[in-house]
Amino acid sequence: MVSKHEIPVKKMENEVPHTILFVINPIAGDIDKEALEEEIETICREHNITHVFYKTTGEEDDAAIKKLIAEHKPEAVFAVGGDGTVSQVAALLIDTSTPLGIIPLGSGNGLSKDLHIPQDTENALELIHRHVVRNIDTLDINGQPSIHLSDLGFNALVVKRFSEGETRGPGSYAWIALQEYLSYEPKFYTIETDTERFEGEAFMVTIANANAFGSNAAINPTGILNDGRFEICLIERFPKAAGLGILYKLYTDSIDDSVYTRKLTCRSAIIHNAEHEVMHIDGEPVKLSDEIRVKIKPKSLKVILPQPEAENE
Repeated sequence: MVSKHEIPVKKMENEVPHTILFVINPIAGDIDKEALEEEIETICREHNITHVFYKTTGEEDDAAIKKLIAEHKPEAVFAVGGDGTVSQVAALLIDTSTPLGIIPLGSGNGLSKDLHIPQDTENALELIHRHVVRNIDTLDINGQPSIHLSDLGFNALVVKRFSEGETRGPGSYAWIALQEYLSYEPKFYTIETDTERFEGEAFMVTIANANAFGSNAAINPTGILNDGRFEICLIERFPKAAGLGILYKLYTDSIDDSVYTRKLTCRSAIIHNAEHEVMHIDGEPVKLSDEIRVKIKPKSLKVILPQPEAENE
C-alpha cells in the first residue's frame, strides 16, 4: 500500500538549475527579506546559478512573472511566501516543463507541508541546489486551477470572513470559526461524479487534491497527490455536541473514521450549489456559478522536493 507521504513516480535527474526565478512576497512571514535575499544570492553564487528576483505588489503580478519567465527562461521558479504566493506561481507553471520550488514563509503553508518541504527556512533553501523533481496532479474548477484544497460550506465562509478582516494569524481564524460555528446551518448539495452520486446536506464539501489544511487539520489523510484522482470530502450534518469529536479526528488523521463523514473518489464531478454557498479555491474566496465542474489534470505540475533519505546517503 502506498503511503500518503509518497509520490510514486519515476525519478527525474537531479541537475542544479542554471537559472532560477524567485517570486518573493515581501509581506509574508516575519523574516528579514533583505537578509533572505542575501542568503539566496550566496547559495546561487556558490553553485553558479543565475538568479532573478521578483517582489509581488498585488497589481499585475501574473503578467510580470510571465514576462520574466519568457525573458530569462528559468529552469525553476521558486515561490517565496505563503499559500497565496505558492498557488499564484503554481497556476502559471501548470502544463509547462518548469518546476515549482517553495520556500514557505506563510502561517499555513498547506501545500509545502503535504509535499514534506522543510518549514525551516534554512533547510528549505537547500532545495535550490539539492532536490528531486516530481509531477503532481492539479484540478480545474470551472476553468480556474486548484493545486491544494478548495471547499464550500463552513470553512469557506470562515476563509471569506478572515480575508475581509484586518487581523491575521491562527488566533483570529479560530475566533471567527467559533463565532460562525454557533449559528451555521448545513446547506443542501447535489454531487454527481464519474463513479457515484450524493444528494443531501453537508457542513463542508472539500475538493481535495492533497491531505491537510495549513492549520494541520487533515481532511483527506489518505489522499495521494499524483494518483490521477481527487477526493470530495463531505462532513454531513451533525449534532453541535459532536463538533469537538470531529475536530479531534481532523487533527489526528482519523476523520475518515467519523460516522458524519463521507468521501467520493473520482476523476471528474459536478457540484450543484443551489443555495449559493460561498467557496474558496486554495484559500482565496471566489464566486462561481451554481454548477461547479471539477476535473483532474494528471501530473500536470512539476514540483521540487527534498531528496529521499536513501539518496542522501
